[in-house]
Amino acid sequence: MDQLGSRAPKKRSRALAVPVGLALTASLAFLPVVSASAAPLGTTADAAPASKADTSGPKLSYVANLNAYATMKAAKKAVERAGGTVVTAYEQIGVVVAHSQNPDFAKQLRAQRGLFVSVGATRTAPMTAARTTDEGATQQLSAADAAKAAAAAQEGQEPLEPNQWDLRTIKADKAHKINDGSRNVTVGIIDTGVDDTHPDLAPNFSKGQSANCVGGVADTTEGAWRPYADGSDHGTHVAGTIGAARNDIGVSGVAPGVKIAAIKVSEPGTSLFYTEAVVCGFMFAAEKGIEVTNNSYYVDPYLFNCKTDDDQKALVEAIGRATKYAERKGTLHIASAGNSDQDLAADSLVDDTSPNDTTPVPRTIDPKVCLDLPTQLPGVVTVSATGDKGLRSYYSSYGLGVVDVAAPGGDKWQVPDTPDANGRVLSTVPGGGYGYKQGTSMAAPHVAGVAALLKSAHPSATPSQLQAMLKAQSTKAACPTQIYNAAGTLVDATTCASKWGQTGYYGYGVIDALKAVK
Repeated sequence: MDQLGSRAPKKRSRALAVPVGLALTASLAFLPVVSASAAPLGTTADAAPASKADTSGPKLSYVANLNAYATMKAAKKAVERAGGTVVTAYEQIGVVVAHSQNPDFAKQLRAQRGLFVSVGATRTAPMTAARTTDEGATQQLSAADAAKAAAAAQEGQEPLEPNQWDLRTIKADKAHKINDGSRNVTVGIIDTGVDDTHPDLAPNFSKGQSANCVGGVADTTEGAWRPYADGSDHGTHVAGTIGAARNDIGVSGVAPGVKIAAIKVSEPGTSLFYTEAVVCGFMFAAEKGIEVTNNSYYVDPYLFNCKTDDDQKALVEAIGRATKYAERKGTLHIASAGNSDQDLAADSLVDDTSPNDTTPVPRTIDPKVCLDLPTQLPGVVTVSATGDKGLRSYYSSYGLGVVDVAAPGGDKWQVPDTPDANGRVLSTVPGGGYGYKQGTSMAAPHVAGVAALLKSAHPSATPSQLQAMLKAQSTKAACPTQIYNAAGTLVDATTCASKWGQTGYYGYGVIDALKAVK
């Protein structure tokens, strides 16, 4: 999670399928079974806003979550009567995305309890255009460092692989001698877009499983999934870590034999990740048969979404329904824990960054009630970051019972013995280049790559089985005595708790690619 693009210097956490999601799980359990006649993904309605509705407010986007007995037809009519325009409707999960300038739009729909469980605005700023979880700006690979790495490359290595300390940390280099992964497995990168023309990504890119979901409707036209011209390199960097090809060019991904797809969900200009786009991303992944999604971001504009707030409650519900639907369709979700150096298992935390699309209002929250999305949703694998020395990265969020596993995310203070002596993670960037980034954004794709290797070896494994294997095969890591702080000073690791065979810093341990292919 560098501070480029979405999720600037925030330390994000990835919560496990733990009791925090009981309310959401309960509501999902009563969703109606929808027939095959459900509206196709991304369809829009042309209904015009009701003429008598107040239109004096700013144009905002909303999600409206139907109750178990409501029909989509009735819900759409209610949206229109309240002065809204339906953007898309997901009958599979009972979620409507709508736009409205009625200041009381959500309030009027919430009053209709026979139709809606929750309704909320997805943003606090008028619509114009997500935050990612990397820490600091991208450091471009210099020609001199590239030449130095190529000179050190051994037979069978990619030219820049000597600088990929992260692959060796999780034994991915040894795994590649056994299995690079299956072409029948696709990892969907829900992010800022991927440059599929990059020579290290093009061989493994799946255009048929890629789209631009910004605004809430999937656009699959050629190149729609690519980063904006002035946009973030975040998604392209993540893509290389997962699936850069072994083709004697540049770097290698953790699973260089699997396919990668791009699902762009970040707004132009701001790189914010709003709920309607993220819901579209999960639904698109589910319908396109994507086996693993990587989520190196948090859903804007709230770092934590409190279920005690009417708007934020609706966002938790909508995204939770979408992730659960995709999971039932066979998709495992991997997410970054965040870069706030916060204990996600604490009794309380200070959130002074939300909402990040207007003026933040500092608040103290309970992370069991106020969730970081999508990382703290049930069924999502939460990943913390480590550096070359195996210590938790100075920026990484953590939490006993919240973090599932750890993976290399980079740490500039943990310097490896590589030709470039750079503790960040080297991967692909748009335009055919390479660069270093650090963050839990970089840790999550290592786990997504290992999950893809597991799915390649066990094609019939369910998402829950894959998650169990990830945990069981991880290398146990005890709480360290010291870690680096943001200033590069070694300090006592007093914040690391351990119990149940887990630690707050590493969860069940550091993932292992070699075990995944054996």
